[in-house]
Amino acid sequence: MKKVFTDYMNNNLSLEKWQKIGVLCLIIIFAGLFGWIYEFIFYFFDGGMKEFYFQGGNFLPWINIYAYGALLIFLSTFKWKKNPLLVILLSALVCGLLEYFSGLIIYHLFDGLRLWDYNVEILNFGNIGGFVCFRSVAFFGISGLFFMYVVLPFCIFISTIMNKKNFLVLSITLVSIILIDEVYNLIVARVFDLPRAYDIYSKLGVKY
Repeated sequence: MKKVFTDYMNNNLSLEKWQKIGVLCLIIIFAGLFGWIYEFIFYFFDGGMKEFYFQGGNFLPWINIYAYGALLIFLSTFKWKKNPLLVILLSALVCGLLEYFSGLIIYHLFDGLRLWDYNVEILNFGNIGGFVCFRSVAFFGISGLFFMYVVLPFCIFISTIMNKKNFLVLSITLVSIILIDEVYNLIVARVFDLPRAYDIYSKLGVKY
């Protein structure tokens, strides 16, 4: 692992195409899961530490915007990864913009729908329209460090210790399950008026 990290930081890694595909799949998996865990913990405190909340709209514990954010962090900070401060700033910037404009577009396209609202949450200093706040942007910046210096090198390391077939089967199968869950709840269930994860979990008493 140490050698992989050193080569990664010094741009001495030469990954094959199948490794890049698998690593990309793992990034999507880990980032969405990471975001779900963060929100699961945060909203427990935000709700007065009385109940746990299942965030996201899928059956599985995975939130799509964190996966998009991780991809943006990768694209915007990879060439600057030797500069941790710049990684923090770029991660905060690109993810803050993603969060703000995603919230704003959803709000205007769907009659005032808010999937998150910093107006009513704790630690909302610097809140802009309820779509983004300093706490969320700071978290994205710190998460960028964790992603670029822990998650991404670890995913690459996995690709170096597993054979091609096993690595691709594992990564593609896992990401396919997540994306099928996402497409069903986001599109299929709405088009064909089928029960979504939110509907089923709410009937079971799960809090959102």
